[in-house]
Amino acid sequence: MIPGVVLAAGSGRRMGGPKALLRLDGETLLQRAVRLLDEAGCRPVFAVIGDWDPGEVEAFLVPNSQAAEGMASSIRAGVRALPKTAPAALFVAVDQPAVDAALLQRLLALAAAEPGRPAACGYGETLGIPAVVPRRLFAELLTLRGDRGAKAVLLREQALVLPFPEGIADLDTPTDLARLRR
Repeated sequence: MIPGVVLAAGSGRRMGGPKALLRLDGETLLQRAVRLLDEAGCRPVFAVIGDWDPGEVEAFLVPNSQAAEGMASSIRAGVRALPKTAPAALFVAVDQPAVDAALLQRLLALAAAEPGRPAACGYGETLGIPAVVPRRLFAELLTLRGDRGAKAVLLREQALVLPFPEGIADLDTPTDLARLRR
C-alpha cells in the first residue's frame, strides 16, 4: 500500500485564512483531498495541518508547528509520519481543485511501472504535485527548507510525468475561489 499525504498546513495569507478549511461542494478542501486519496486506494492517509482546528477528517492528523516556514516543513512533517514500511508516498496539495481520484490512480499506476523513480504531474512548463516519491528519496525530502517543494528533486531524478494541464490552476486568492464556484 502507498500512503497518501495531504499538504495542508499553510495559513493561506493571500486567501485570508487556511485554504484547507474552505468549503467546496459541501466539504472542506482538506476533507476533499483526504477523500480523493482514499478513493485512489492510498492507505493510510495523513493530513499535515497548521495551528488551526481541521474539523472532522478521516485521516491521521500531523500537526506542523513550523508551517510558517513554507511547504518544505510540511513535506518533512509528512515524511516523518510515514510508516517505516512505506515503499513510497503520494503527496497532494489541498488547493488543486482539478485533482480527482482517477488522476491519482493513474499517477499511482505510472509510479508502479518503475517503482524506484518518482512520478509527478506535468503542467505549464514544469512538474509537481500530485507526485509519488519512492522511499529512497525520503531522506532527501527531510533536508528541504523554505517555501519550496520537491520540484528540484523530481527534475533531477527524471520523474515519470503524467500530463495534467489543469494542474496549473490552484486556489491562492478569494478571486480564484469565486471563479471556481461560478
